[in-house]
Amino acid sequence: MARLPRRLPAWFAARLPGRAPAWLLPPPLAMDRRERARAAAGAFVGIAMTAWLASLWSPGDGAVPMLIAPMGASAVLLFAVPASPLAQPWPVLCGNLVAALVGISAAKLLGPTMLGAAAAVGVTVALTSLLRSLHPPAGAVALTAVLGGPEVAEAGYRFVATPVMLDSILIVVAAILYNHLTGRSYPHVAHATAHPHAPPAQFQLSREELDEVLADYGEALDIDRDDLEALVRELAGRASQAQRMPPTPVTAPAPGRAP
Repeated sequence: MARLPRRLPAWFAARLPGRAPAWLLPPPLAMDRRERARAAAGAFVGIAMTAWLASLWSPGDGAVPMLIAPMGASAVLLFAVPASPLAQPWPVLCGNLVAALVGISAAKLLGPTMLGAAAAVGVTVALTSLLRSLHPPAGAVALTAVLGGPEVAEAGYRFVATPVMLDSILIVVAAILYNHLTGRSYPHVAHATAHPHAPPAQFQLSREELDEVLADYGEALDIDRDDLEALVRELAGRASQAQRMPPTPVTAPAPGRAP
């Protein structure tokens, strides 16, 4: 059963007509059973803690729920991929703040319409990318602000403070505590450490060269630049070490003796 997830892509590919396109199959995920359990437990703890603490601030009328659905998406990022640039405190807090402000403004200007919803999400993506605070659940926050119903519309900009920012702060605090208790760095900081496989100088890539490569790539990558640099250096070091290793001698069998 432990190998079942790895076999599923091949199982699906064997049953699809013709050759299955690569985009249709799930890419490999470097996540063992222990890490999957840690992430799942973290999402449970994070949402439970956020819901409980947010309920303490509840006005008691129940008009607007104190735990909004986008927090579930934030929990996936904060507890399953805490090293992701999209999961850091700044994108969570700033991204959700901008999304709530934009969503409420769009609802007031355009009403709870499809045009208002589309405008809210589009403007949210534009502003959060400029502020370096892209956070996918922020798109859901913007939609909730526009299409959340009469309760959200009546709350107006109070919806920004509670529940959006309150939930965002609480789930970030929960992520900091849980990730540190379970041995994960959050907020994530790439540490420059001496690697046993450090490549020789001629194979090292400077930060300026890495920035040029990323600029030429032209797409946003869901990995911190320092983490990417560390991976590149580790890979180059392993490759250069393999090239320096002497070849394994092959001993020919003595004449008249079976190999």
